[in-house]
Amino acid sequence: MQYHHTGVVTDQKQPNEMYVEATKVWITDPDAHPCRIEYLRYEPDTPVEPSLQNRCHTAYTVDDLNQAISGKQVVIGPFDAFPGVRVVFTEENGALIEYIEFTEKSGIS
Repeated sequence: MQYHHTGVVTDQKQPNEMYVEATKVWITDPDAHPCRIEYLRYEPDTPVEPSLQNRCHTAYTVDDLNQAISGKQVVIGPFDAFPGVRVVFTEENGALIEYIEFTEKSGIS
């Protein structure tokens, strides 16, 4: 498991946003931010529960998504954010944690 980014919720459009259809959220590339921040801007009809929409999260890359979430409380997913990028969000000790598995070259890192 390796730290990937911190997700911060915003209601302001950000430069170079990418759309994640599965959760109806616009995100930025954490590689483009000096502190590895990913901004998230939810669409009004997002399927993500309102109680989770205003929470920041910490994200980690893992080699095996199923193994990483074994025994954990899953709150969103797993789902394919982009081709080759599978993610899941868990609730752990009061924190929202995202696990990311890169299954193939996606152009997203």
